Amino acid sequence: MTEQLIARAEILLQQRKLDEAGKLLKDVLSKDPANIRVLAMLAEIKLHQDQHDEAELLINNAIGLSPDTPWLYFIKARVNINREDYDEAENNLKNAITLNPAEADFFSLWASVNLTRKKYDRALELADEALQRDPENILGLNIRSTALLKLNRKEESFHTIEGALAEDPYNAYTHANYGWSLLEKGEHKKALEHFREALRINPHFEYARSGMAEALKARYWLYKLFLKYAFWIGNLTARYQWAVIIGLYVAFRFLNALAENNEALRPYLMPLIIAFAIFAFSTWIITPVSNLFLRFNAFGKYLLDKNEIRSSNLVAVSFLVFVAGTVVYLVTNDIRWMAPAFFGFAMMIPLGVLFSFTKNKKIMLAYTAGLALAGMGGIVTTFNTGEIYSVPATLFIIGFVAFQWLANYLRIRESNR
Repeated sequence: MTEQLIARAEILLQQRKLDEAGKLLKDVLSKDPANIRVLAMLAEIKLHQDQHDEAELLINNAIGLSPDTPWLYFIKARVNINREDYDEAENNLKNAITLNPAEADFFSLWASVNLTRKKYDRALELADEALQRDPENILGLNIRSTALLKLNRKEESFHTIEGALAEDPYNAYTHANYGWSLLEKGEHKKALEHFREALRINPHFEYARSGMAEALKARYWLYKLFLKYAFWIGNLTARYQWAVIIGLYVAFRFLNALAENNEALRPYLMPLIIAFAIFAFSTWIITPVSNLFLRFNAFGKYLLDKNEIRSSNLVAVSFLVFVAGTVVYLVTNDIRWMAPAFFGFAMMIPLGVLFSFTKNKKIMLAYTAGLALAGMGGIVTTFNTGEIYSVPATLFIIGFVAFQWLANYLRIRESNR
């Protein structure tokens, strides 16, 4: 009877009927609390439901009862990955491999962790280890393909992903991964086809949804250029990302100082300085602005999540404040209206990235709120006194400059784990 209930729960799990499967398994566990298989399955359910504490408790209980079962460490590693605890995930995968070095899935998941941590050579090595054990391992093929792409071995990369599709043409992850690879290569039309197929197979697949949104936005040449930059800098490790950011900042300051101190060179340097400034500003706001345009697309509007919609709305409001302030200033020649114009222009940056962090959300929300209060205080002071520069305005400017460094720090820390 117990085996029949477990088998039924497995079917419900495959059908993504998690609550029903969980109820059945809890009934079995109440009669057999030491059943390792049931504990592991319940941990899987909690993992799918993003209940990481409960998943970890269940899998720890299972490991305590059966410390020599390699698959349990594999499940625990997946819990670690969902918590972005990659050191612990690697330790658990090493334990699993020590107990069973023949299992391809252990190596492919370990390769996935190293790919996330931008250790591309190591990810490729581990993916090859997985494929030595099982040449048809789908995750291994996908990780191998992506690692090769990041190492600029594009021909091998696409050969590998096409092999993965040949093995399983109805795998949503492979189609989505192929789509992202094509997007990085600059082929957004072909990428759309694979994202569409991935969503047909699994309509709730977030990886494919976000990829399809990016592919639709890549139809615009400006966003396509931004994507090339985003992929390029995103593939760099933290040290080199900082080198690029600081290098661009130093170059901008140098050119600006050179233009100020050299009348003859100023006409030639100013277009370059303006281009630098536009580029820097656009990298902050292009995503929410493009999302705003995407909302007018018959299909694109369904690809944005709540946070992306909120961000695009806030940037739109901020832009309208900038336009209104500028227009009123031009009509009335009242310098005070430059305060709301500058405020609206500057606030597009923090509002554009407000919801883009998986961690540190509260820090970003509090900082942006504080920045907005300082800016509005500066506007009120300007209209009361007629002075553009005031204590709140100065605080806003300092906070605005500091925000960009803080956001870069948090973004780079999140992308290098």
